[in-house]
Amino acid sequence: MDKPAAQKTPLQSWGKPLAVVGVMVVIIAIFVVAPYLFGSLTPADAGPKLLHTIRRGDLAVTVTENGTVESSNNKEIKCFVKGGSTVLWVIETGTMVKPGDELVKLDTSTIEENITRQTIAVERAKANMIIAQADVDVAETNIEEYENGTYLEERAAVEKDIFDAEEQVKKKLLAYESAVRMVSKGMFRSLQLDGEKFALDSARKDLELKKQQLKTLENFKKKKSLQELKSTLAAAEARLAAEKSTVKLEQDRLAREQEQLENCVIKSEAEGMVIFPSAAEWKETPDIEEGAVVREQQTLLMIPDVSKMQVKVGIHESKVDRLRVGMPAKVQLQDLTLEGEVSEIAEVTRPAGWWTGNMVKYDTIIKLQNTPGLKPGMSAVVDIVLEEYQDELLIPVAAILESDDGYVCWVRTADGISKRAIELSGSNDEFTVVTAGLAEADEVVINPLAYIDEAQKAALRPATPAANRDQEAKPAGLAATDKTAPDTNKDAEKPPGKQKKTPAKPQLDGAKLIKLADKDGDGVLTEDEFSEQDRDRFTRADANGDGKVDADELDAQIKAAGGG
Repeated sequence: MDKPAAQKTPLQSWGKPLAVVGVMVVIIAIFVVAPYLFGSLTPADAGPKLLHTIRRGDLAVTVTENGTVESSNNKEIKCFVKGGSTVLWVIETGTMVKPGDELVKLDTSTIEENITRQTIAVERAKANMIIAQADVDVAETNIEEYENGTYLEERAAVEKDIFDAEEQVKKKLLAYESAVRMVSKGMFRSLQLDGEKFALDSARKDLELKKQQLKTLENFKKKKSLQELKSTLAAAEARLAAEKSTVKLEQDRLAREQEQLENCVIKSEAEGMVIFPSAAEWKETPDIEEGAVVREQQTLLMIPDVSKMQVKVGIHESKVDRLRVGMPAKVQLQDLTLEGEVSEIAEVTRPAGWWTGNMVKYDTIIKLQNTPGLKPGMSAVVDIVLEEYQDELLIPVAAILESDDGYVCWVRTADGISKRAIELSGSNDEFTVVTAGLAEADEVVINPLAYIDEAQKAALRPATPAANRDQEAKPAGLAATDKTAPDTNKDAEKPPGKQKKTPAKPQLDGAKLIKLADKDGDGVLTEDEFSEQDRDRFTRADANGDGKVDADELDAQIKAAGGG
């Protein structure tokens, strides 16, 4: 028995017609939307909807950078322990302290051992000094003893010997004279007279000897003995001075060790908030912590003066030459906006590395007024005003295109959209000052690359050398060598009283093309982001065949087009 056919539901019955209708709607949408996505609007089209009316206004040219709030007057807490030490305890950052509060405790075990050894050295030096002092006292006593005792005794003995010798001479002289008388009377023989004469001569010699001993004592022996005693005293005094110096040296060493022991407990000398210094911008951990080894003269903590706050920012090397001390600046701190000024610009750049994205920046200090509530480490956004313009014609940056002919924009006129050359001056991220080419109330096209085919062709056109561009721009009837013919059109477009300013024209590159034509913001161009008339170039531009064209591939195409 045959199975009955399955009954179709209403949705299944209308499935195919609905699918056909859906496909038709998609196709119609593509044809309707495609001209706006891939094509361009010519002057005959209805015109783009994104228009801006030129108006006069004020413009501030600023450089914006992120910075950090800090104090210009920081009380640095350093380690004064010789050779460094180990951190046993450190106060938490952000703690409010008063003078005398403990901030850091360092290891004292090594220093306490040094104090014990140094105390022994001091006592030993004192003992040596006492011995040296005793030697000096003995030497001084020996000198006094000799001068007032020994010398006098020796002199008295010699003088007594001289006195005795003189008496002997007198006796011997009397005996001799008596013998002479006796010999003359015939009572003594001549031989006895000779004996008496010999005895007299001997006594006289003995007297001369004693007198010579007295002279020797006075002129030589006394001086020699005194010199020896005084030399001994001088040596003893030198040893005593050395021992005293040794005692002082050892005491100073002991005092330094005791001072080191006191330095192991670091106390606050001022009132304020304690913060950790930052050794590098990319370092997230504090400089010190419990168990860390710190070196002598290392800055461990800081107590900033919150009444003297400033902001430090890094200015890119391409903009630092435009900065001047005294320039005004606006500092945004969360919901607080402060006025400041540039007070210092570094002459030497900070080291660039991977943590800074290899960007070269110069530290710039923004001075702030005394404002309660500011804390070190707060993040800030700083706008430094480089130039200010008053009551000038302003055009949006998105309406400007740099082409082979210079800076141009597209203006809506009675006949449609037309290109117009313009001259520019200062600019910020949104608007640029127009010095020539536009008038007040003119309507310019925003983002012409998205709507105007001519803008897309101009952006992809290779740059023409300046000499050739000037030659091509001259009217046919003007001789190539004539450089004095006035340009009446440009003169008529210049606002009265305004000086012409033409900024430098950077050469078009792949990165700029992507920035202008990248609709989805992914940093590359896909085929649907190419204009319709240029899509045949997409395959040639996509050198690696990944379906996307990056800046390097566009640079290669621009180079090839310029060389061809």
